[in-house]
Amino acid sequence: MMTERDSGAPTARPRSFAEQIIDWQRHLGRHDLPWQNTRDAYRIWLSEIMLQQTQVATAIPYYTRFLERFPDVGALAAAPVNTVLEHWAGLGYYARARNLHRCAQTIVYEHGGRFPVDPTRLAALPGIGRSTAAAISAFAYGTRAAILDGNVKRVLARCFGIDGFPGTAKIEKEMWALAESLLPATRIEAYTQGLMDLGASVCSRTKPACTICPLAGGCIACRDGRQQELPTPKPKKLLPERETHVFILSDGQHVLLERRPPLGIWGGLLALPEIGHDRPPESLSAWNEAAAAFAGRHNAQLLRTRELPPLRHTFSHFHLTIRALYCAIERQMPSAAESGREWLPCDAIGTAALPPPLRRLLQAALTPDNSPN
Repeated sequence: MMTERDSGAPTARPRSFAEQIIDWQRHLGRHDLPWQNTRDAYRIWLSEIMLQQTQVATAIPYYTRFLERFPDVGALAAAPVNTVLEHWAGLGYYARARNLHRCAQTIVYEHGGRFPVDPTRLAALPGIGRSTAAAISAFAYGTRAAILDGNVKRVLARCFGIDGFPGTAKIEKEMWALAESLLPATRIEAYTQGLMDLGASVCSRTKPACTICPLAGGCIACRDGRQQELPTPKPKKLLPERETHVFILSDGQHVLLERRPPLGIWGGLLALPEIGHDRPPESLSAWNEAAAAFAGRHNAQLLRTRELPPLRHTFSHFHLTIRALYCAIERQMPSAAESGREWLPCDAIGTAALPPPLRRLLQAALTPDNSPN
């Protein structure tokens, strides 16, 4: 019996991985994000940095407000870093904001205000890295370069059945080689955007929509029912517990804050004054005595105090319990803060460069119902 192949009739060539991604992106991918449809490397770079560790829906309003205040790389480079941190407050991972500012200054002062085309040179800039550099260069300049963010790692691990935690050097090296081998010869922008979109909206971490995925027919995880196994999760480890004791000194109109060191947890942000981690107060009376002495150093009289409920916050590498003592004070005029500290108006708490857990703590503590009587 003669088959279609025997008869000489043409057969359809199977579409490549990249062709399937590009075709899917054209019809079902995202096309209306505020940083799309532009070759402006500054806007593309800003969006890529914001989208590190942040969902698109969360990033969009920050992106819009950021551009209003810093419309180009020159404006960002010229701004004080504290102003940059104020506009970043709430997005978390504040090293991104500090690196953003350093990178803008490097672009202006060392590259004449223009982002390099070469992904290798882009990756050498503060806060960018290999995958982000490839995305910026692809979208801004059409450079043929591979990306490998978390979403892409998930797509590749499932589609090609790659076992092993992608954060290890061996597996990541394997994935980089695979990602580069899959690059199309043309239409790199659509391919790169399609990979991002597919990982974010279809090949999601917990509930992948395999029935509508363009890669389902050749996906090993889909074939073998291993969607929840791949990519291999990071080995779990028990996070250590830490505790800090802080003062909320307020005269009802202002609250005393201190500027954190530029590096480390909440680097460069405003925070509440701490009692040292190594010598926490042994009792509430000891805490009150320390508060009275602390207030006195700032030319203020302690009127009354109230211990607030502890607030627990989890970082990537430890849990932190924040124990706060609200201190109602009467400031003597003139009342200046020590160096590195400042009296912030209470009505500015919502917009100041504060870590979100401390902002929530202050907003709750400074409401009339919660203030000490």
